[in-house]
Amino acid sequence: MAVSPGTHLVPSATTVRRLRSHRDRLVSALLKRVDVEYPWYRALSAKDRSFVSLVAAASISAFIVWCERADAAPPSTAEIFSVAPRELTKAISLQQTLQLVRIGVDVLEEETESLSAPGRADELREALLRYSREFAFSAAEVYARAAELRGSWDARLEALLVDGLVRGEQGRAMISRASAIGWSGQGAAMAIVAGTHLPLGEEGVDQLRRAVRRAAPDTLLGVHMDRVILVLGGPGDLRESVDGLLGLLGPHVVIGPTVDSLDVASRSVRAASAALDAINGWPGAPRPVLADDLLPERVLQGDPTARVTLIEEVYGPLAEGGSALIETMWAYIETGRSLEASARTLFVHPNTVRYRLRKIADVSGWDPSDPREAYVLHTALTLGRLTGAEPAP
Repeated sequence: MAVSPGTHLVPSATTVRRLRSHRDRLVSALLKRVDVEYPWYRALSAKDRSFVSLVAAASISAFIVWCERADAAPPSTAEIFSVAPRELTKAISLQQTLQLVRIGVDVLEEETESLSAPGRADELREALLRYSREFAFSAAEVYARAAELRGSWDARLEALLVDGLVRGEQGRAMISRASAIGWSGQGAAMAIVAGTHLPLGEEGVDQLRRAVRRAAPDTLLGVHMDRVILVLGGPGDLRESVDGLLGLLGPHVVIGPTVDSLDVASRSVRAASAALDAINGWPGAPRPVLADDLLPERVLQGDPTARVTLIEEVYGPLAEGGSALIETMWAYIETGRSLEASARTLFVHPNTVRYRLRKIADVSGWDPSDPREAYVLHTALTLGRLTGAEPAP
């Protein structure tokens, strides 16, 4: 018997009546088999199991309706799933949904002879085969759309989180929002801000996102005009993960300071962003460069955080170390970093200057013998004098 396109072979009216009269028994048999064969079903909450039973009943009812008419549209999984909330697609996966379909097909196949009119079992088998195939394809579409919606929502939330960090938002609310897109909150956090030659397209952003997710357990990614902002989180040394990302980033890459957790990660993001703004002031800046290595340029660019950092974390320890350290550092700078000239200026032995320079490196974290680090110390001393801070005697 030929079947025209868009139609299917309809089982007899007797078969359809028997299907209707045995509908509840078929649903019960389906759920009983699922409960026996699949631990994931037993692990669901009572609420989710009730929604699964509604979906099972709806799928068998849709099959019966489909059997009644040769021109009936293919079964719509969206309509079948409408009896349950959208969240059910999160509670059970596509694979588990297809397992439900397979169990339903098995149950109906076992009942084919008893449910069909005499000599018409092949019609029911063919209808069941076509229905299960259409249902499976439709289910895949439902889950694909749900995944697309979740992906779009996650991307929007991620963009809002990064934008909040750029604007300086802090607090536990940041962790709560980030947890909605998978941020575990285990370990520290660190920002990377990089320039781009051209705006990144979707393909470039997706490639970078995949690489970032391989680099650290927790990640956030945002694109702001001509720059990419990454936030990495997790245990261990997060700086070790940067090397694998350099090939996908622009010519200038700045690493922000590591902070305790995401709720204060705006400090790292803002420091790295300010450093990128000022990076042209240091032509020899390495790639990548630490945001704190650009503290002098950031101060000249007007970054108040850099000013506070130099005064509190560089000048402060030197001032607490006594006036001799400050005087020695000034003499060393003003004599062109000459040990002998500094010693003559201070009326001390050159070994005394050496000792004090080592002491300066120890207390401040910056080595006066390195030209670049001496520049950082010079800037810190200048800021300290401008604030009127007096060193200890």
